[in-house]
Amino acid sequence: MATKVMMPKLSDTMDEGKILKWLRKEGERVKQGEPLVEIESDKADMELEAYDSGILRKIVVPDGGKAPIGALIGIIGEADEDIKGLLEEKEAPKKEETKKEPEKAVSAPEPQKALGREEPKPRDERKTDGRLKASPLAKKIAQERGIRLDTVRGSGPQGRIIKRDLEGTPGGFARPAQEIIPGTSEEVDLSGIRKTIARRMTESKTTAPHFYVTVDIDMEPAMAFREQILNATELKLSYTDILIKAAAMALMKHPYVNGAYLGDKVRLQHFAHIGVAVALDEGLVTPVIRNCEQKRIDQINTELRDLVARARNRKLKPEEYQGSTFTISNLGMFDVEDFVAIINPPEGAILAVGSIVERPVVRDGAIVIGHTMKVTLSSDHRIIDGAVAARFLQDFKKFMQNPAALTL
Repeated sequence: MATKVMMPKLSDTMDEGKILKWLRKEGERVKQGEPLVEIESDKADMELEAYDSGILRKIVVPDGGKAPIGALIGIIGEADEDIKGLLEEKEAPKKEETKKEPEKAVSAPEPQKALGREEPKPRDERKTDGRLKASPLAKKIAQERGIRLDTVRGSGPQGRIIKRDLEGTPGGFARPAQEIIPGTSEEVDLSGIRKTIARRMTESKTTAPHFYVTVDIDMEPAMAFREQILNATELKLSYTDILIKAAAMALMKHPYVNGAYLGDKVRLQHFAHIGVAVALDEGLVTPVIRNCEQKRIDQINTELRDLVARARNRKLKPEEYQGSTFTISNLGMFDVEDFVAIINPPEGAILAVGSIVERPVVRDGAIVIGHTMKVTLSSDHRIIDGAVAARFLQDFKKFMQNPAALTL
């Protein structure tokens, strides 16, 4: 019996997906569980595996095309099966929106992003005509930066050149696609991530009444603590690791700051699933470290490094960027001293972290040079009052200024 391949829901904020690349051609046989198609959601690129074994009878949405969640994108069946009925149904969307845009994308596909898959599957994706095998994103990057692909060794399946193979070359992926001409303007399509950010941040600012509380933290103890760890161990401890652990400990004492507004009730969560904002060229993604209140700082460090690396390669699984109860946005590495962040719904608060600044401070009645850091808590006033936010920051500050307590 023929099987319909539908556009999956790969994240809680995903409305539609984009077909990056079909890994099988029409008429080719596929096995159940074998990677069938690369799909771009609003947060990551993922491979969809074949639901069943058979022949890929029909590709309904081609490479570069978009389709809403639940839409038919392909059909798997046997050679003699009649699939006309399935094609006529084209059911989709649980939501009303059924419009697709694949035709527009076929002749001029939008810039695509490679997954950088590492598992070597026995398939030759193109090339019987002598052309180099390279992902669409790798081709785009090579064209932008003047890289000859025939000089690059591919690390993808069957030697396919992918994004990471070009990471050691001069320049950066954030460079404009063409030379900037002064006095001109251009229009650039929003990425899936950017569309989601625009929608969710507008929703957050227009529905959640934000208020902001800022404190200065003496960072001398945290700096000394980090230096001791770096000198005594091989752990490459970061300030973000310390911030996460301190926030998790403070959240356990202030459940409303860790809560979620549900209309006529509040969900109080007695665990700290902390999201960390990671900047990508096309927007932000927030990988989540779960149960931070139970983890040691070294465990947080290891997990965060892995999540951030995979977030930048768009290789996170949906469960790795969903379900956070609190978010930390740290712009300290960009020399930003102070800023406010927009709450990531349905969370009740977000912590904005600035840079560590050398400035005069008063200690024991004398003015000395110290190191301080400003943090600002953005809170949803529907569930968090000013005094609650202030008490949370008091405890957070105590942990940051007494970091040894985080190891107990």
